[in-house]
Amino acid sequence: MIWFKSYTPEELNSRPKNHIGALLGISFTHIGDNFLEATMPVDERTRQPVGILHGGASVVLAETLGSVASNLVLNPDEKMGVGLEVNANHLRPVKSGYVKGVCTPIHIGAKTHIWDIKIYDERGKMSCISRLTVAVVPAAVK
Repeated sequence: MIWFKSYTPEELNSRPKNHIGALLGISFTHIGDNFLEATMPVDERTRQPVGILHGGASVVLAETLGSVASNLVLNPDEKMGVGLEVNANHLRPVKSGYVKGVCTPIHIGAKTHIWDIKIYDERGKMSCISRLTVAVVPAAVK
């Protein structure tokens, strides 16, 4: 297991609701030994005017998954992860339902983490592939 301690999706979903992930309806669904999954609805919050999933919403899902994953790896009393660079390739449109993002590590280092995030539609077809680089910095003063 790559995580600092054992976490549950319920713990992740009970975070404060005043952030972009909550506003877009992102919900964590599964934490494996080395992956993190979340879903996001394709609805009026996440579609562009032509009726398909907005690429920016896919990037929010990808960055949410990778940033949370980095912070689950780190000791929160010492370090925190912040997004440094994100890229995404949008492969096919999604008009409705939900998308599921699956985040796995490419590199977990002392100063950077790199995450692979694949986003699938409800049929299991990949709609987006993304890579997120996270900078590991000293924990914020609480």
